[in-house]
Amino acid sequence: MARMSHPEPALGSEAAPPEGFQPLFRTSPFLDLVGPLFWRPEGESFTVGMRVLPRHVNGSGTMHGGLIATLADVSLGYVTAGSRKPPLRMATASLALDYMGAAPLGSWVQARVTIDKIGRHMAFASASIAAEGRPVATARALFAVLEQPSS
Repeated sequence: MARMSHPEPALGSEAAPPEGFQPLFRTSPFLDLVGPLFWRPEGESFTVGMRVLPRHVNGSGTMHGGLIATLADVSLGYVTAGSRKPPLRMATASLALDYMGAAPLGSWVQARVTIDKIGRHMAFASASIAAEGRPVATARALFAVLEQPSS
């Protein structure tokens, strides 16, 4: 099967986020590979988003569903963990998504998170993911809250 070639835009051009977004404050080798991801503070919380680049699309030219799931997992986890001081240490125990739309190449996709409940051992959160304001997916996550390291 032939591989489709998509030239990658330079950060600062097509990859640039909307005003108020800045590079995500925490990253990893995996997130560096699939990103770039951005965040924007919003009151006590924040929104996580990304621009759909050529390397992010499937054969139909829209954002790959696995990347939508990654955006959901990162945003749900980072917003929930960051809601406490110090931030919670958590691990994703369950992640469920319902896809309802597509995010075309070049679109800005962002996740808005609602924290449903945080307990001693588990945390629950949900998110709506939209591309240019159009619904793409909803997501729900259950996180195992891990013991905080001793100071």
